[in-house]
Amino acid sequence: MTAMTWTIAPEPPDSPAATALWRAYYTEVSDRYYLLHEGHRTDPAELDREIAANTWDELRPPKGELLVARHAGEPAGTAGVRLLDTETAELKRVFVHESQRGKGGGRLLVRAAESTARALGARRLILDTRHDLVEARALYTHLGYEETAPHNNEAYAEHWFTKPLR
Repeated sequence: MTAMTWTIAPEPPDSPAATALWRAYYTEVSDRYYLLHEGHRTDPAELDREIAANTWDELRPPKGELLVARHAGEPAGTAGVRLLDTETAELKRVFVHESQRGKGGGRLLVRAAESTARALGARRLILDTRHDLVEARALYTHLGYEETAPHNNEAYAEHWFTKPLR
């Protein structure tokens, strides 16, 4: 598929499309974690609590932005950018719905997030991810991100990356 079938635009983190994509994202990453470490899927009540507990206000202007990707008009993925200081932005919640993977959306989302970070004034983009999210780590490496020492103490972070924004 070509990039012509994708559109990426900012949306409020509580838009219907973003809310549905958050649920898909959290279900997938939570299920992966629990299946790998505890042998069961996520308790739906826990999932509901976690989603409700976070408004993602830091992904709203002027300090951030949530990007929603659509493939052939349907919500297909997200990427968030939040400004941490005058030179550093953090890439958050990069996700492409399983049914849309392999069509270039992840690469387009990350590139759009880099442009958003530049527009916010950032000179570098950082992120963290987990060891079991091998597809994400491969994407970031392919796009020029370098693994670094930890830059936070997030409970589930196992790999940290950075990229200068030129």
